[in-house]
Amino acid sequence: MVKLVIFDWDGTLFDSIDKICFSMLQAAQLAKAPAREKDDIKNIIGLSLDKAVAVVWPELSITEQGIIIEHYKGIYVAEDQTPAEAYPGVIDVLNQLRDAGVKLAVATGKSRKGLERAMTLTNTKNYFITTRCADEALSKPHPLMLEQILTELDISPEHAIMIGDTEYDLNMATNAGMKSIGVTYGAHHEIRLKACLPHALVNDFNQLTTILGL
Repeated sequence: MVKLVIFDWDGTLFDSIDKICFSMLQAAQLAKAPAREKDDIKNIIGLSLDKAVAVVWPELSITEQGIIIEHYKGIYVAEDQTPAEAYPGVIDVLNQLRDAGVKLAVATGKSRKGLERAMTLTNTKNYFITTRCADEALSKPHPLMLEQILTELDISPEHAIMIGDTEYDLNMATNAGMKSIGVTYGAHHEIRLKACLPHALVNDFNQLTTILGL
């Protein structure tokens, strides 16, 4: 029986992928960094910000990468004044899970400040019993975020499941001894998600209620 469902945020619950890609590419342009494409940015969504920038621009120094990060933070906040839209079915499914007594949590590559802003803008903070962010643990796919959540709630890995749109989410779950479900409408292609051997893949958030036995 699943007692706890842990969600990624960007690309899983909310459609913020374009906003992230635009902000990162603009930040790189301001920093006069080598040009990259949108798919390069989609590839690293879910990682902590410092690790993400290091993956996309490995040839830059830490100082140069830091300049991109600072530009990105300012641009993203400016772009994020209008809340990202929830993917179809997300709010209905969150309500169903909560009403069924399932605990809900978030494990995200966002910073704490960024997640708090996003939850406020989308009026969703009350759905989640606890959350973990990239600046509070090691970056995905390290399992620390999930381990911290499981310890806090005193729930064993076999009674929890991770839901995300990237291989980082699914591999994090595997590293924590948890099952995972991949959503195929987010940042990473279905082929990449399937290679992580998730419990299931869905292309519609509403499918989760059946998979989770509701």
